[in-house]
Amino acid sequence: MTEELITCELTCPTSPVDAKSKIEDMDFEQPIFSVLSGGVKEQQQAGDKSSCSSGGDTTSPATTSTTDTESGIFSGECELCVEHEAELDWFCGTEQKLICSHCAIVGPCHGHTVTPLVTRVTAVRNQLVDVCEKIQLQALRIERFIDQTLTAKEQKLQAAASKAREQVLAQVSAAREALEEEEQRLLEEVQREEERVEQCLLTQRAHWSQALSNLSQTRSGLVHTLTHTPDAQLATQVQQIADRVEAAEGVGEPCDTEQLNLNSSCNDSKLVRGLWASAVLLGPNAYGSSYLKFDERTVSPLLSLSDDFCTLTFLHKKPRLSPPYDPARFDCWPNALGSLSMSSGTHSWVVDVGQSGAFKVGVCYASLERKGSGNEARLGHNSQSWVLSRYDGDYSVCHAGKKLPLQLVRRPQRIGLLLDWTSQTLLFYEPDSFAVLYSVTHQFSGALLPAFAVTDKSITILH
Repeated sequence: MTEELITCELTCPTSPVDAKSKIEDMDFEQPIFSVLSGGVKEQQQAGDKSSCSSGGDTTSPATTSTTDTESGIFSGECELCVEHEAELDWFCGTEQKLICSHCAIVGPCHGHTVTPLVTRVTAVRNQLVDVCEKIQLQALRIERFIDQTLTAKEQKLQAAASKAREQVLAQVSAAREALEEEEQRLLEEVQREEERVEQCLLTQRAHWSQALSNLSQTRSGLVHTLTHTPDAQLATQVQQIADRVEAAEGVGEPCDTEQLNLNSSCNDSKLVRGLWASAVLLGPNAYGSSYLKFDERTVSPLLSLSDDFCTLTFLHKKPRLSPPYDPARFDCWPNALGSLSMSSGTHSWVVDVGQSGAFKVGVCYASLERKGSGNEARLGHNSQSWVLSRYDGDYSVCHAGKKLPLQLVRRPQRIGLLLDWTSQTLLFYEPDSFAVLYSVTHQFSGALLPAFAVTDKSITILH
């Protein structure tokens, strides 16, 4: 009869560790280990005696017996087999139950895999010891993790959070200090400009008031001469009259000049403009035109529009079939307009220009000419449009036929536009760094539309 040991499925979620290190880390003074260790030793001794008496790995049920103390069973009474009234000192591995020696030899468990109860109990106790060792090792690791790792993490967290707070306060403080200084500087500049214009107005007022008074006196004198001087005397006073007339003509005509207007750039500040743009674009109430697309009716025959109405592609060859006539369509210049009309509020949109080497992005009045090859329909070459242009590697801002070159540190892959109707401000900026490329302040007289042109590859409205 072959002896087989049934292994219990007791596992631990932790990774295996060296047995020697585990034993060194164990505290065998704990009650469970003292009891189990003693029981294990007794069972091992009993198992050795049983093995020696049998002389082989398989022990015969008829020749093997044990006491309660040897088997590790601490009950006062021995359980007996109901069928044979013999002690249940064997374990049937096939049916997983206790049996007597007769059950194993001539009974229902004949031919099954049976094991002496002593051996079975010893194996179970050894497994329990291993499990308890693993549990205690896991407990020690958890305790060490709590005492060392988590404590250190907590200390690092407090230090990192404190450093982060200090950094936030320092940055905001620096920005606030710079903004306050810039505010004071701008207010003083506006005050100086206001005083200058007021002084000019006072000077002009005094000058023209005196001129008006002189003219009135001259006119009164001439009228008196005309009405009260006898003819003979009047004929001899021609020279005197001519002198008075010459003096009156020398007063000149009054005219309005820019010196009498507040300089619009007195409140211009890159710092304030950049902070304002960042607040509008990144703040809690950030603006965006998420539904902006190209207006299909305006797209030039020189361009191809994607199915989602967001990408314009330049066609190197003009298509054979021209699109149907539409008064809104550009027929000569490779232009297209956006679908959003802007006459109030704040609007922003971003255009991907990374693939194109020649393009224009900006705004124009809805009344912009659409037909013909003249400058009236050419973006940036009339008073109806403002665009940022790239051509031959150079960037510029174009309006009314005037081109202002831009010196950019790097080629932007995307260009953002921000239109604030309240302040009548148009900003061109780089979305990646939120650096302002150029700003336009103008008293717009009508609704504006996003304007685009491309003569190389494609540009895309991003959402």
